Amino acid sequence: MNRRRRRINWFWVSVLVGMIFATTYFGRYVAPEIRTPFIDTPTPTRAPESFVSEAENLFGQGKFPQAITAYEDAIRSNPSDPSSYIAMARVQVFIGHYEEAQESAENALLLNPNNSIAHAVRAWALDFQGELLAAEAAVKRSLELDPNNALAHAYYAEILADSFLSGIGPFDSVELAAEESRVALSLAPDLMEAHRARAYVLEVTGNYEEAIRAYEAAININDNIPDLHLSLGRNYRALQVYDKAVEEFTRANALNPADPLPDLFISRTYSTIGEYAKAVQYGEQAVKDDPESATLHGNLGVMYYHNFLWPEAAQELALSIYGGNLGEGQTIEALPLSNTGRSPEYYFTYALVLSRLNRCGESLQIAQQIIGTIPSNELAVFNANEAINLCQENLDSPPIATEEVIPEATETPTTEA
Repeated sequence: MNRRRRRINWFWVSVLVGMIFATTYFGRYVAPEIRTPFIDTPTPTRAPESFVSEAENLFGQGKFPQAITAYEDAIRSNPSDPSSYIAMARVQVFIGHYEEAQESAENALLLNPNNSIAHAVRAWALDFQGELLAAEAAVKRSLELDPNNALAHAYYAEILADSFLSGIGPFDSVELAAEESRVALSLAPDLMEAHRARAYVLEVTGNYEEAIRAYEAAININDNIPDLHLSLGRNYRALQVYDKAVEEFTRANALNPADPLPDLFISRTYSTIGEYAKAVQYGEQAVKDDPESATLHGNLGVMYYHNFLWPEAAQELALSIYGGNLGEGQTIEALPLSNTGRSPEYYFTYALVLSRLNRCGESLQIAQQIIGTIPSNELAVFNANEAINLCQENLDSPPIATEEVIPEATETPTTEA
């Protein structure tokens, strides 16, 4: 009853508690992370080559956004390989992401400044952005590094053709473009871009039937590239084979539904043959695809005008000419009046529709701007004077809905329909 109690040794208690804590921590957090010998990990790391192979297959199927994602995975897996950047840049050009394509090519050049193909693809991306002088310098550097680079010769042909169209190239730029396209084909007869370049040069020079055969040869190599079908449709339309033109534009639209160009081209084609209701339908879809495009709003305004929807036409044409804020961060930049593209048509149609709405003060202002700015454009000046005459005739009476005959502008092989 009086036995003395043994004192607690707190040192050993602390040691015991520490051991229990360490055992618990090891079992819960450390052991699960330890790989069991001779057993593969549940999620093995993919080789970069598998991502590249997947991207190439997706590109061949026309699945460009997915192909870009696969190339991005390949780059993350092996960021020191410039070939993935170059391949991704090519796809980005085909999908219309020109600035991103330029950046991808430049990233490849950071890894290898003497990569001929990277310089060539960068030149192509610059060409699509209208930077023709920079594009020519880049493609010449590519050919300095590798004179037998068929891809560079193909791109150079397109750059020279665009220089010819813009009027800034040398006097013989179109002949040089034709020669470059032939060189590209001789070096790589199975290269899709070589056939595409040859077709584009033929289109620029007005050889539409030969251009069609060349575009078809490119399509036979890869029939899932929307741009090739757009180009083929343009040439059919130039030959007034409108059913085949619409068929090719529709094919391009199916391959890349987010691109407004197929809808724009279909709209213009239906307008050419007088089917204005269909022209409005596709014009509206083009605006939905790219609501910030002044060109698309201008086209829709013209189609509304032909359908006697004058208030709607005035609204769309005003957005094209003056720009505007659509809300939600969407802004339309004003389209300046010049002799290039479709801007003269949008301006004189706006003058006409304003006169029809008896808004003659605004109509006269636009008409005078046309006459003063582009006096050499006979079609635009003629319609500007028609708007002035309508205002004079309708001062004391409301306008009567009669269709104004507006000749179609001459087709040119540009991205504008």
